[in-house]
Amino acid sequence: MKVAKRTFDAVIVGAGGAGMRAAVTLAESGLKTAVISKVFPTRSHTVAAQGGVSASLGNSEPDHWTWHMYDTVKGSDWLGDQDAIEFMCKQAPQVVVELEHYGMPFDRTDEGKIYQRPFGGHMSNFGEKPVRRACAAADRTGHAMLHALYQRNVRANTQFFVEWLALDLLRGVDGSVLGVIAMELETGEVTVFQAKATLFATGGAGRIYYSSTNAFINTGDGVGMAARAGIPLEDMEFWQFHPTGVAGAGVLITEGVRGEGGILRNASGERFMERYAPNAKDLASRDVVSRAMVTEMNEGRGCGPAKDHVMLDITHLDPKTIMTRLPGIREIAIQFAGVDPIKEPIPVVPTCHYQMGGIPTNYHGQVMAEDGVVPGFYAAGECACASVHGANRLGTNSLLDLLVFGKSSGESMIEQIRKEPAALPEIPQGEIDKTLARLNRLDQQKQGASVHETRLAMQRSMQKHAGVFRFKNLLQEGVEQILAIEKQVQQTEIKDKSQVWNTARMEALELDNLIEVAKATIVSANARTESRGAHVRDDAPDTPEHPDGRDDVNWLKHTLWYRDGNRLSYKPVVMKPLTVEPVALKKRAY
Repeated sequence: MKVAKRTFDAVIVGAGGAGMRAAVTLAESGLKTAVISKVFPTRSHTVAAQGGVSASLGNSEPDHWTWHMYDTVKGSDWLGDQDAIEFMCKQAPQVVVELEHYGMPFDRTDEGKIYQRPFGGHMSNFGEKPVRRACAAADRTGHAMLHALYQRNVRANTQFFVEWLALDLLRGVDGSVLGVIAMELETGEVTVFQAKATLFATGGAGRIYYSSTNAFINTGDGVGMAARAGIPLEDMEFWQFHPTGVAGAGVLITEGVRGEGGILRNASGERFMERYAPNAKDLASRDVVSRAMVTEMNEGRGCGPAKDHVMLDITHLDPKTIMTRLPGIREIAIQFAGVDPIKEPIPVVPTCHYQMGGIPTNYHGQVMAEDGVVPGFYAAGECACASVHGANRLGTNSLLDLLVFGKSSGESMIEQIRKEPAALPEIPQGEIDKTLARLNRLDQQKQGASVHETRLAMQRSMQKHAGVFRFKNLLQEGVEQILAIEKQVQQTEIKDKSQVWNTARMEALELDNLIEVAKATIVSANARTESRGAHVRDDAPDTPEHPDGRDDVNWLKHTLWYRDGNRLSYKPVVMKPLTVEPVALKKRAY
């Protein structure tokens, strides 16, 4: 197969919020910048983010970045690195104002300031009471952000390669990253994109689960490519289940609904979160709310004939508030739940939403391996693990993550590129041949496993074995099942071998990435024998020594999973911030 070659100063894989924020920084500095995306940029999954982006602007009431930092460390169940968390929270006001100057149409207060709403886990004065910190554009914040960033990139002459699928990372003989090899979906053309610096901003991999708020494009492409290239994956056992996906559909109902005053109720109409989080109530951290909902259902207080969901009630709100602040949510509820939330509560259930782990980076966006920085390689957004989210992400910190680390990655890449010699190094032919062999195997495979059936088996297994609550025997069984499914993935057959718009080929290549994510998740979860944040095990009981099953003596550390041999290693959590006093360990309660 003939392989074309293109060269750039910087190559970015992924055109969501992180990729486009980095691209703005690079392109506006005059560097030749390419962005590869398998969908049109404004269809990237950032467009689905609803509730807001967090920043301690203090537009409605007093706020401070140190309070935001405290909430983020606490939300992470102390698994977040405090240097990166300080960096993110301190940068938040600046990157939000920059975005506003790019043309982001934020909602406004009566005084003309950016409108802010409360969100789960965000508190004033170090956990005292909820605070308005989420900067919102109605309930379509991600949509507004993505369009603003895309327009800024068009102005900066960023070069987009739309409907191209990145296949593999290309590494030099010294271990440095030299670019990626990618395929144009329409023609099947394979091209090497070589650059002095490469950024992965490919988003999450929620499609490893059967029920997910994630788009079908969220297949962990960057994470899978990194794993195949020998890069470890960090903290992959931690997956956030959003409390409010539409029951039976999985479509997201933003936390902003509860920020505007929405209440979760069980079958008897009780506001049950008062029992689980007396202070924050419905605005407790997402993992806390999700487990409370599942507990209500498991104990027979769920709604509907199967008692398999609870109700999100906003019927007590002024209809004008719903129409102004939550218009998209009303539309979703009518279309996917068949209810008008002005008149009836919305049936909701916890649904896989966010990947806390990913490609390990520092807060400059540089990818880190056991022996230090991987030269020429950067990651930002959901595919990366800085680690600011630790064991549980606070709502609205995802969009902030995109802005802060997209920008810092771009700045780091500029610094590196300007030090590089003009001539690009030779790419080892073996790196290209590995990808061509994988494509050839897919095209030649006969009487193999069905891509669809294999993917479905993986998703059902992950849903059963690594969900909201985790059990020792189920986790061990899950490891065995996923490793067996991996063998099927290696033998999948493409039924339609047409070269033009071959979605079957793309789905097979995506499955290669999904199975790496599933392996990393289930192996890491099985090994972590404590409960922390979103990872809750039945065999890690709540004791005075281990509050909520958390074991800080043995497990206050990051997991690193290596594809080679399903090997695990660990590294310490950074407990020392950059300039302020550390947030001390304590029991996590809301």
